[in-house]
Amino acid sequence: MPSMAAMSTLSEARLVPADATGLPGWCDRFLEDPEAGEFFASRLWYDTLLAHALPPGAAPVLALGGEALLLPMLRAEGRLGALTSPYALDWRPLPAPGADPAALLAAGEALGRAWRFAPPIRLDLLDPEAPALEPLLAGCAAARLRPLRYRHTGNWHEAVAPGAGWEGYLAGRPSALRSTIARKLARAGREAEFHWLDAPGPPLEQGIAAYESVRARSWKPHEPFPDFDAALMRAVAARGLLRLGVLRRRSDGEPVAAQYWVLDRGRRRATVLKLAHAEGERAASPGTVLTALMIRRLLADDGVQELDFGRGDDDYKRLWVGERRQRIGVLLCDPLHPAGLAALLRQAAGRLRRRLGLSR
Repeated sequence: MPSMAAMSTLSEARLVPADATGLPGWCDRFLEDPEAGEFFASRLWYDTLLAHALPPGAAPVLALGGEALLLPMLRAEGRLGALTSPYALDWRPLPAPGADPAALLAAGEALGRAWRFAPPIRLDLLDPEAPALEPLLAGCAAARLRPLRYRHTGNWHEAVAPGAGWEGYLAGRPSALRSTIARKLARAGREAEFHWLDAPGPPLEQGIAAYESVRARSWKPHEPFPDFDAALMRAVAARGLLRLGVLRRRSDGEPVAAQYWVLDRGRRRATVLKLAHAEGERAASPGTVLTALMIRRLLADDGVQELDFGRGDDDYKRLWVGERRQRIGVLLCDPLHPAGLAALLRQAAGRLRRRLGLSR
């Protein structure tokens, strides 16, 4: 692997193979601290992803725009795309500290030149406001690539006013949810036990086992990488950023719901990564009970100021949080490549159908 001193200049691009052991050390200058910054732009996230959720036959690649920009990517079936997974909630270009817009634009143009005559490159789970995104796309466009944007998925979230606490947060929820929470929490107080786990050790291992037991009895589809959640929980707990909740039946200790959250942005944001409940326990609404208990404690103990329910537009999310932001995707297409030209023609045809009122 190259040292930063030996790396290309600001006007050059390079594709560096990576492996499942994790990102090389020189990437640290581009990566964010998982506690202070963006969790999904951290070494903790990427190293766990590479070690436990790399698709068979796929090869991780680090796309470097000189010394200004790093794009963690994945080559699969002959095509290059963002290094994401079914577990990822966000992907973004990673600028070097101090890289100004002109340097990022030059980096994007260098990468665009390197990707000429290649099949379309897919970048998804993008926050449209990510700082380096627009210079990257503008630079690629200057190098002849056409960025085709599309709506990828929603992200439901809500800011919580400092000092609002559980009661203030609850007051902003729909009345039907408030009523359900009151009834189900009263029942859970008699019939269930709530366990909050946030540190490495035997209790965490018991909590992970409970999570896996609940998920196996839930409505969730098959887990493509069954070791990933446990590995991520252990890694995040070691940094003090994990909040794992388990709800057990009081009568026999059987887990009936489980979910885990991660803190980032200075511990001001809490994001739920996974949540599940046992299908056989639906009448008691254990998922609702556990979500309420987790949010109440996140507000009381951690003082979080934003709740994030991750990717997807599941109906239940808008009950717990009230704001939606759009995650986008971008196809970088070279019109001189057959697949790139085909993608551009499809987009043009779609626009024409919409203008003529022919879209379904």
